[in-house]
Amino acid sequence: MDDFSKYPDMDILDPENMPRHIAIIMDGNGRWAKKRLLGRINGHKKGVDAARTVVKSCRELGVEFLTLYTFSVENWNRPPAEVKMLMGFLERHLKGEAHMMLDNGIRFKAIGNLEDLPVSVRDVIADLEDKTKHNTDMVLQMALSYGSRAELTEACRRIAKKVELGEITSKEITEDMLGDSLYTAGIPDPDLLIRTSGEMRLSNFMLWQMAYTELFICDVLWPDFNKEDLISAINDFQSRERRFGLTGEQTVKAVG
Repeated sequence: MDDFSKYPDMDILDPENMPRHIAIIMDGNGRWAKKRLLGRINGHKKGVDAARTVVKSCRELGVEFLTLYTFSVENWNRPPAEVKMLMGFLERHLKGEAHMMLDNGIRFKAIGNLEDLPVSVRDVIADLEDKTKHNTDMVLQMALSYGSRAELTEACRRIAKKVELGEITSKEITEDMLGDSLYTAGIPDPDLLIRTSGEMRLSNFMLWQMAYTELFICDVLWPDFNKEDLISAINDFQSRERRFGLTGEQTVKAVG
């Protein structure tokens, strides 16, 4: 973790109580553009700038894992012209971020039903994952063509196949086994979920992984979300008592 003294605007945070994994539903690009009488592409471009700022800020803070909900399975139902534009935009963006990730020790990982993506986008993803595979300072997960229900369904199919082949019995199925069958295998569950634009729902995002995630909802549209907003969300997280089903007294004893 970096020395917070180098970043005076972060001195309200406790470096010993940082969320290890932050997940973000980046909502509001279209509304941001509409409010300014601009085309939706302008909102997405501005949203990329916000994402870059948040990635760098999380790296400075010592956050180990950051997951950005970038494109859901439901987003394929948007107008074909917009989907095509988004895929091209995604491809260019990923190519342009390689140096930033390498310079900052960030490992890139894509999760979701990646086979749905255009071949050119999949190629860029594979190249970026390979180039950054030895980076250890932070993992950036990008959820693409992602849907939590589809993820859980696929995990159940994998486990059912093992039962069918006689590799395990149904009684041997555990929560850990299911977790290890998800796209996020090997990645800790999110400690903090941030959702922008004021929407109060999970939108089919990491439903299994967020059993005990702290939620932070803000009215800021994603293109306007900045470093100060991120710090405010983390500061709010640090003010909470995480009990994981225990009483406050039990939690204090466990820590003691």
